[in-house]
Amino acid sequence: MLKLNLVVALFLFFILTCSFTSLVQSLCNRGCDLALGSYYVEQGVDIELISQYMNTNTNNILKYNSNIFIYQDNTLPSFVRINVPFSCDCMNNELLGHVFTYQIMSQDTYPMIAQKWYANLTTEDWIRRFNSYYPSSLPDGGNLNVTVNCSCGDTSISKDYGLFITYPLHPGETLDSVSSAVNLSSELIRSYNPDVNFSQGSGLIYIPGRDENGGYPPLKTSSDGRIIKVIVIIGVLAVVVVVMFLAGCLYCRVYRTKNAETNPAIVLQNTHVQLIPARGVIVDKTVEFPYEELWLATHAFSLANKIGQGGFGAVYYAELRGEKAAIKKMNMQASKQFLAELKVLNHVHHLNLVRLIGYCVEHSLFLVFEYVENGNLSQHLHGLGREPLSWSIRLQVALDSARGLEYIHEHTVPIYVHCDIKSENILIDKNFHGKVADFGITRLTRVVGSKSRLVGTFGYMPPEYIQYGDVSPKVDVYAFGVVLYELISAKQAIIRADNSDDEPKGLVALFDEVLSQPDGNDGLVKMIDPRMGDNYPLDSVHKMAQLAKACTHEDPRLRPSMRHVVVALMTLSSST
Repeated sequence: MLKLNLVVALFLFFILTCSFTSLVQSLCNRGCDLALGSYYVEQGVDIELISQYMNTNTNNILKYNSNIFIYQDNTLPSFVRINVPFSCDCMNNELLGHVFTYQIMSQDTYPMIAQKWYANLTTEDWIRRFNSYYPSSLPDGGNLNVTVNCSCGDTSISKDYGLFITYPLHPGETLDSVSSAVNLSSELIRSYNPDVNFSQGSGLIYIPGRDENGGYPPLKTSSDGRIIKVIVIIGVLAVVVVVMFLAGCLYCRVYRTKNAETNPAIVLQNTHVQLIPARGVIVDKTVEFPYEELWLATHAFSLANKIGQGGFGAVYYAELRGEKAAIKKMNMQASKQFLAELKVLNHVHHLNLVRLIGYCVEHSLFLVFEYVENGNLSQHLHGLGREPLSWSIRLQVALDSARGLEYIHEHTVPIYVHCDIKSENILIDKNFHGKVADFGITRLTRVVGSKSRLVGTFGYMPPEYIQYGDVSPKVDVYAFGVVLYELISAKQAIIRADNSDDEPKGLVALFDEVLSQPDGNDGLVKMIDPRMGDNYPLDSVHKMAQLAKACTHEDPRLRPSMRHVVVALMTLSSST
């Protein structure tokens, strides 16, 4: 048995090493000012149209195409390639690319946009990943994010080339034909594209390009970039070592769990209540705090240390073992919520989920969390005495909390549904990054569409959950859409009418009315938090509103997944 576990551990080590090596290679730490896209001109396409799609002007394109003849009507010779300049950006430290903005026309489809209007510089799949629109319902006149990959060079291959062309292969093209067309050796082109199958006549390759003077600019190197790569590699190796250690501990924990399943996991001292958690809860005894330590750290749970009050108890500030902490003191009747939160946060760990430090079960139920300095999002949006959040910070908090939700939806087995996403449950740390908190009513969902009794907060709950108790990750997606509307407007999820005879109105309904107007921007401007003044890009706000509208669609099947939401917010954040 020990030998088998050793083999499994070595196998995991090999897989993780390969995966993390690939990850390091794919990370970027900086972009470059210039890249080129090889645009294959179909019949009847004019240069004005290309400049419109590629968000540039004709003079900028002509600088890199001195050998191209243009007819008097601005049309170009058919079936030639022209180079279009654009900046190559490091998008969220994950990939090199550039996001073009395309205005949707009637009859447009994702394949048509990728193949016809952008000449296969992108793909249908890439357009889907960076947009929240569904393929069957592209809004006429709406803006679409079109992401084109690019390259800034590779010092390990050659320092002689610092400008690269994103080159879509066409049927019939081969390595030799491309080499001949650009007058570069096939070995050099292959070295920059080692994994490309040139015989299939499709896909993207990257080849060195000439600048506006007709020469090959050298690669600009940065010692900072090398240092960052070294740091990343060291970090990755550290992660692999930690994972190996955890893999070794896994056997011990599973063995311990099997022997503990027949015994109560938690017995509350000095009470007659005994809590037996659901199967699979593993409580690490190293994080159990004695009651006396919590009592002293909170000055006997004094009002001076009280920093919050929730439905299941109060929250106190403390400093425990050299770390700032928030202690949630829960009533005995909240044992289910206590166990749910304990179970989830012992099982999931993510930068954008509030971290559980420990627990205590003496006299009351206590959960000890990391202290998040800047309170919750609701306090910043709706409270008094706080500086208004800038638009870039609002975007960052949205992206952070979306990443936390994506993790519990798609990267845990089984998946979890939070069921109470709202601005109060998104905490903001000292660097204004967001963390999802309060997992007391989280549902473990093995099958999408499971049923649950109604819990949560009105204004954030979707129709299928209110009417039928249907639980799926789309419940959180809907609530997150409401939070996006809050970030834009700083209004409450339920808006009480000034006249007591009028019915209160939900934020979703209010935005639906605004966004359905012929000129939605006029109404949208009136909805934007006035405390931001004019310090926001309207196009960015409009895109977030459209994303929120997609998230709060009445039909859960038409809502995007949190993965798509994360990608959309990444694109929005990098382009704002």
